[in-house]
Amino acid sequence: MQQKCRSLAILVCRYDAVSLQRRFLHNGPDTLEELLDRHVVKKEKSLDDDEEELLTRRRLTSNRREALSLYRDILRATRFFVWPDSRGVLWRDILRENARKEFEAARFEKDPEIVTRLLIGGRDAVESALEKLVEKQRQQIEKERGGGNQR
Repeated sequence: MQQKCRSLAILVCRYDAVSLQRRFLHNGPDTLEELLDRHVVKKEKSLDDDEEELLTRRRLTSNRREALSLYRDILRATRFFVWPDSRGVLWRDILRENARKEFEAARFEKDPEIVTRLLIGGRDAVESALEKLVEKQRQQIEKERGGGNQR
């Protein structure tokens, strides 16, 4: 019995030494504050209010330019959606109306991160819709050519 207790004590001591050694190897932060302090980007130097406002305006101006470019791309892309939905309204008009609503809803957004996410999401949606349209048109052309060869 004493031998088993000694073996168990030795194993526990070895485990503690190994886990202690692992903690030293990892040397990670002990608290959430330390983790955030270590990995979150800190604001560099404090700019005066005029410089900060100027930088904010530049960011907003570039975002507005990008939003305008995206809106124009949507208008160009919707030219290809010329078939009607179940109500008889052209998909082109539906897509343009929805894009206008989206842009009006996001018009007064000030947070640059949210604006950037909206722009990236919008750009991806336009590209995805055009890729699907092109693929469907290719399938339609192949179907028509395949039907013409069989006759």
